[in-house]
Amino acid sequence: MFFMMKTASKHITREKLLDQGVALFTEHGYHGTGLQDILASVGVPKGSFYNYFASKEEFGAAAIGHYIEPFITLLDQWLKRPELSAAAALEGYFGELTAALERRQFVGGCLLGNLIGEIGDTSASCRLALSSALHRYRDKLREGIERGQQEGQFRKDKDAEEMADFLSDAWQGALLRMKIEQSTAPLTACCKNLLAGYFKA
Repeated sequence: MFFMMKTASKHITREKLLDQGVALFTEHGYHGTGLQDILASVGVPKGSFYNYFASKEEFGAAAIGHYIEPFITLLDQWLKRPELSAAAALEGYFGELTAALERRQFVGGCLLGNLIGEIGDTSASCRLALSSALHRYRDKLREGIERGQQEGQFRKDKDAEEMADFLSDAWQGALLRMKIEQSTAPLTACCKNLLAGYFKA
């Protein structure tokens, strides 16, 4: 029983570290966030960090996977709503993300896009984690696009995976424009031009 409680406690602390890592990396960047900042916010002694992660780089890679998981889960929930077509589900999903970014006053954007620009070509383990996260996200988008094609809403002369890559890449670019323009207009235009435009059957 004690071992199980200790294991559960360790898991909770690890999750808290990752939560704080995601928040601080999003706000200050990878290089602008020190381990001490993360540990202090969770109340974990510095020496204890290495019970969870071998290095900041390993922690960064884990934080990337931790970050993308809720987005994949949310997208899956939208796609599983029986009353919605695939096109409506994708529009609803991106609409929810857009509304959340507006409530946060455009701060942060997407951690994946931020870290790709900051450490995508300098950290091998983080680069692999970023690639894995993007591909997992792309694959979930592809599921929705394939269903949209089957339902006759999306064009079939383009490969669903290619379209999912295009949507993901365009969304990342729109997020960057959102930050400098302080407006969700680029996000709205991205979804409208692709989901209700270029992708439309």
